[in-house]
Amino acid sequence: MSWRIVVVSRRAKLDYKLNYMVVRGEETIKIHLSEISTLIVESTEVSLTAALLAELTKSKVKVIFCDEKRNPSSELVSYYGSHDTSAKLREQIQWSADAKAFVWTEIISEKIRRQRDLLARLKKPESALLTEYLGQIELNDATNREGHAAKVYFNALFGKDFSRTLEIPTNAALNYGYALILSAINREIVKCGYLTQLGLRHDNVFNPFNLGCDLVEPFRPLIDSWTVAKAPTKFEREEKLEMIQLLNSSVVVAGKTHYLNHAIGVYCRSVFDAIGEKDPGVLRFCQYEL
Repeated sequence: MSWRIVVVSRRAKLDYKLNYMVVRGEETIKIHLSEISTLIVESTEVSLTAALLAELTKSKVKVIFCDEKRNPSSELVSYYGSHDTSAKLREQIQWSADAKAFVWTEIISEKIRRQRDLLARLKKPESALLTEYLGQIELNDATNREGHAAKVYFNALFGKDFSRTLEIPTNAALNYGYALILSAINREIVKCGYLTQLGLRHDNVFNPFNLGCDLVEPFRPLIDSWTVAKAPTKFEREEKLEMIQLLNSSVVVAGKTHYLNHAIGVYCRSVFDAIGEKDPGVLRFCQYEL
């Protein structure tokens, strides 16, 4: 089972040899592909061979590329992640509107529930309002309780002057963390044979990761919790490496303890089962410490 999160942050050449990724920089390091779950290419001074990219894809390693500011900007997505991808795509195209609505309602309820729990742990009185919103959620969140909860939640966490559009370390941390979790979820979507473009609620024609954006929602409070605890005055290499370790944190899903990176797979498969069986009761959300 893959478990290593590899970050390449300095000038290097990456190539492939006998099932190993070879990193040639100030020193040469070999890492067996079976050990790698995620490769983050943080520097634009890194070069990779096509042979390595092909083998990483075959091994279902999630590869994330960063821009000149070292922020995630793109990822490597396989065309075929499962032996029955064609069947899964037909199934995905035929998902019923009702099944998607029921599952989306549960996903967004779990997100607000986790937001409320974080506010309660921080002894914020606004947690009571999120409890009220939870009781008001209708099918497919027709009254947009998610949007109302988000406004109350972020104001309670970061102050009423906070905006997600501000170019500040807090937003840099949130954006980076959300991108990491989104990439891990996209990996599992493709691995299961589905398309990331076709979402449950997200439906932006310019977004290649609509389904990933749907499934990531319950994990956002994990990133929020880290950001509140660290209150970063800067968000650079040291802070990014620390946040990356969240993927190796322990969470409980379906009654068992897993690393978050692997628990995401259990969660994603439960979403697909819930839609296919038209039964939200089979959903398995990750329980993590805030």
